[in-house]
Amino acid sequence: MSRATYDEALRRLLLHEGGYTNHPSDPGGPTNFGITIVDYRKYVKAGATAADVKAMHLDEARAIYRVKYWDAQRCDELPAGVDYAVFDYGVNSGIGRSGRVLRRCLKLVDNTSVVSDAVIAATAAADPKLLAAAICDERLRFLQSLRTWDVFGKGWGRRVAEVRACSLALAAGLPVTSQAAASPTAGKGVVPVRAAAQQGSAGAMIVAGAAAAQQAHASGVSAWTIAAIAAASLTFAVSSWVFWQWRRERQQSAVA
Repeated sequence: MSRATYDEALRRLLLHEGGYTNHPSDPGGPTNFGITIVDYRKYVKAGATAADVKAMHLDEARAIYRVKYWDAQRCDELPAGVDYAVFDYGVNSGIGRSGRVLRRCLKLVDNTSVVSDAVIAATAAADPKLLAAAICDERLRFLQSLRTWDVFGKGWGRRVAEVRACSLALAAGLPVTSQAAASPTAGKGVVPVRAAAQQGSAGAMIVAGAAAAQQAHASGVSAWTIAAIAAASLTFAVSSWVFWQWRRERQQSAVA
């Protein structure tokens, strides 16, 4: 692609990112147009709340995508097809990963994610079709390794397949058909924070409590005792969830 086709790249990306989400398994937290609350606080409004993210204007999201992902990865200087593959990967999993993967696929050292002059030169000398395919293949392998694959995997897999097909067509100089409206692929493809597992354990506590109550009932324990077991399990689970939310907000505030 080129500078003039950034809007088309963003249009395709937004079909996948969708609108406002705040999925409990998404380490990005409150997200709108694919922009997390952390990025919104960094680029638009320090101390922004989930409500601010929900009310985000599309133009604000466009500006963040341009600066943080497209320009930061020097997509204007990358070959057609490779630019789109790198851009979409960076948005979904972070430019730290997409930059290193680009270097790795070019057989360059990947101890940094910077798209340097050497990287630009190497991409110019590479076969863009093979490079774009390698990036997308590595991206899919990485996503499949995440604990949240069971939650978001179907959408992620479809997204990578569509990006791969479009990137290869662009790299081959073929016309790209207009992409139909896609179902948003919620969830950032990044390594989940430990808190996500903690929230999942809260649900496990409720299930365990219900099982214990059921077992007590089968053993002939009184109804009052069974009710006490269930109430204690629910109280502990809710307390754990509240603590998880508090800790998550502190982590996001520290990053912002």
